[in-house]
Amino acid sequence: MGLKQAVLGLALILAVVAGWTDWRSRRIPNWLTVSGLLVGIAVNTAAAGWLGLKTSLLGAGLGLLLMLPFVFLRSLGAGDWKLAGALGAFVGPGMLVNVLIGSVFVAGIMALGLVIYKRRMKETLRNIGRMLGSMFTFRMPGAEVSLDNPQSLKIPYGVALAITTLLYGVLSWKMGGAR
Repeated sequence: MGLKQAVLGLALILAVVAGWTDWRSRRIPNWLTVSGLLVGIAVNTAAAGWLGLKTSLLGAGLGLLLMLPFVFLRSLGAGDWKLAGALGAFVGPGMLVNVLIGSVFVAGIMALGLVIYKRRMKETLRNIGRMLGSMFTFRMPGAEVSLDNPQSLKIPYGVALAITTLLYGVLSWKMGGAR
């Protein structure tokens, strides 16, 4: 139980540092994500041997696989993508799925707040329709809904991942240990 909490604690440190960095500079550096991935693999292997290595690699692979389509659609940055993989290396596939689902809701709340604050609801709904249409037709969306568009509203997804990981960690500890 203590080792699982320590591994989760390291994941929380990674998430908070990445979230803070993303908030301040809108970037998550490679030195943080790559070292996080390697440390996640190492501590899980040290804690649980081959099973820990397998769990860590599955978590990293799942995080990278699930988030890759959003990178291709240019709706998610590569730093956010690599952070999901690094967090997966720490927490494994089961908890990572929960964190990713939770982060979608946290990011949605952040985005809604930004859209309301900037008074861009109509434009945002139109862009969401374009993105959904591109996903269903397997075509790339137009440049107006890309991260490359300097006028598009952007939220730092690393912050959403950090908040969700932090909430998950707190709830895990309150309920008697990391799961």
